[in-house]
Amino acid sequence: MPSLNHVHPFLFEHLDIRGAIVSLDSTWRSLLAGRGYPPAVANLLGEMSAVTTLIGANLKQPGRMTFQLRGEGPVNLLVLDCDEQLRLRGMAHWRPEALHGQLLTPDLLGHGQLALTLDTAGMRQPYQSLVPLVGDSIAAIFEHYLSQSEQQPTRLMLAAGPERAVGLFLQKLPSADARDADGWNRIQHMLATLRAPEMLGQAPVDLLRRVFPEEDVRVYPPRPVSHHCPEDWEKVQNMLRSFGRAECDAILREKGEIVIRDDICNHNYRLDGAAVAALFEPPSPTLH
Repeated sequence: MPSLNHVHPFLFEHLDIRGAIVSLDSTWRSLLAGRGYPPAVANLLGEMSAVTTLIGANLKQPGRMTFQLRGEGPVNLLVLDCDEQLRLRGMAHWRPEALHGQLLTPDLLGHGQLALTLDTAGMRQPYQSLVPLVGDSIAAIFEHYLSQSEQQPTRLMLAAGPERAVGLFLQKLPSADARDADGWNRIQHMLATLRAPEMLGQAPVDLLRRVFPEEDVRVYPPRPVSHHCPEDWEKVQNMLRSFGRAECDAILREKGEIVIRDDICNHNYRLDGAAVAALFEPPSPTLH
């Protein structure tokens, strides 16, 4: 199968049910690279990567959307961040001593909450919402969140493995029952036949044709998705300048270097004494 990193929006034209399907291939592998996550942790992060992309595809203005799933279980933090260009970054935190056996998703996450932060152009301040974790899977947690926030019945199917993460989103529009009283029920029964290996093993449009063979589905042009987490030395340098020379020198005396860890992008920034001194040198005079 060719490399797939796209969201495909679609519509059941005669049912007024909308949807989208996302497949993350090299994007997912890039986000996962160098992390060393156990399979159970990686799969949760992959499923959350897929659903974050599906929701992020609705961003209409330049900005950024961040989901944080915090729990009391062995996997105590999942963070996924997406901008209007569908550029993803994300991470997971877990407690290795608590991660043993074949734990199900509710046991992995425990009690907790799902937080959304939305910061787009034109907003005076970021929008934030917080809901408890309700559901026995990442898909169920986000179904509950979307049904509450958008007031429309929503279904999600998510799957993730070491090579690919896939998500399928369906939402019933207000006029769906008037178009076909049994349409939403019928589509849900078809969706229930879908299994994770099939989701991970087929191209997105082929999967839609297989699951909904008798429905009239209009598939819109795909949108590309990427993992985007470059180093940002300017941000690190400005942060250290805000600490002040005295505090930076104190760290150097104790540690011999300053190390800044960027968890979400999996970068370490290291600065020795010369690099720190250069931060606080006055700018060179310019000739006029």
